[in-house]
Amino acid sequence: MVPLQLYLILSAMMFIIGAVGVVTRRNAIIVFMSIELMLNSVNLTFVAFSAFLGDATGQVFVFFVMTVAAAEAAVGLAIVIALFRRKQTVNLDEINIMKW
Repeated sequence: MVPLQLYLILSAMMFIIGAVGVVTRRNAIIVFMSIELMLNSVNLTFVAFSAFLGDATGQVFVFFVMTVAAAEAAVGLAIVIALFRRKQTVNLDEINIMKW
């Protein structure tokens, strides 16, 4: 058995890497990947606590988080494609939506 603390440490490290990626990167695709990494770290925490407590509630939450993540990825990718067609870049610093 792997102790719960190791799962939580791994989840915290994944979340920190994702948060750093969101804050420091300017490429929209990398920002979306970092957000997905953060969501997956939360999923790992839910599953770890679900297994530790012997309850399936955490796994149900993971199902809903994965559903939201899939919708976020689809909508986010559609927005990135629309912005790329309009501005010819995915760099968030160069995109000013208020100027056409």
